[in-house]
Amino acid sequence: MEKYSDIFLNSYSGYFNYLLNEILYWKWDNYFYGLLFISLGVWLLEIVFPWRKNQPIFRKDFWLDLFYMFFNFFLFNLILLIALSNVAETLLNDFLSLFNLQLTSIQVVSLSELPKPIGLIVFFIISDFVQWNIHRLLHRVPFLWNIHKTHHSPKQMGFATQFRYNWMEAVVYKSIQYIPLILIGGFALEDVFIVHFVAIAIGHLNHANIGWDYGIFKYVFNNPKMHIWHHSKVLPSKYGANFGISLSIWDYLFKTNHIPNDGKDIELGFSDEEEFPNDFIQQELFPFKK
Repeated sequence: MEKYSDIFLNSYSGYFNYLLNEILYWKWDNYFYGLLFISLGVWLLEIVFPWRKNQPIFRKDFWLDLFYMFFNFFLFNLILLIALSNVAETLLNDFLSLFNLQLTSIQVVSLSELPKPIGLIVFFIISDFVQWNIHRLLHRVPFLWNIHKTHHSPKQMGFATQFRYNWMEAVVYKSIQYIPLILIGGFALEDVFIVHFVAIAIGHLNHANIGWDYGIFKYVFNNPKMHIWHHSKVLPSKYGANFGISLSIWDYLFKTNHIPNDGKDIELGFSDEEEFPNDFIQQELFPFKK
């Protein structure tokens, strides 16, 4: 037990030093400044090419969404997620050691053995498909939907809405993703950095106040004109539609796509939104009060 408590505590100091280093020192694979530059770039696009022209630059809940972005991307990792992840990894390795196995030994295939560009593209596609399935679960399981409501609560969307989600949603995603991605792992952190920031850029654009659909590429990549319908208050079915994270192809393949018209001025939210709190703390506690 002491072993796990040491891992838990050391994770705090380790991640704190990492985060401090990210803020103080610039390097090409810097997560802090990477997020900052992508966010400023997409926000500038919102200002120059606004789709919903009556939506102010500092829209409703702009600052709350901005706080969510930095909280979920950095502070939540410091508070809980990194420590839990490290303990979970050690527990799983200790369990596998009973059968003379380790996490690295249960890989079905190591994508890092492919040429790097091909391997990273395959990793990106598989990771996105796993997330698409998790996203559908968030809409179908009542408790998970109560967690996911935080992300659907904004009445005006912008780039930072991508990171407006309850802390439990991160735990759900990481927990379910863990094993599938371990089975195809093998990439160094700096390689995964590339995939991660491509996904962040696409996600920022999906939620931004920009009326783009990427032309013929809309059948491959999720886009603002498609994703706005995912946030619609009026849904085509009980569980919604357009569950794509970065790629739209899964929705077209599995017939969960829904873009009946332009969608620029549709009402956003969900049916019982009047019960949903407005402040950060109450939103974080909301799933446990239902």
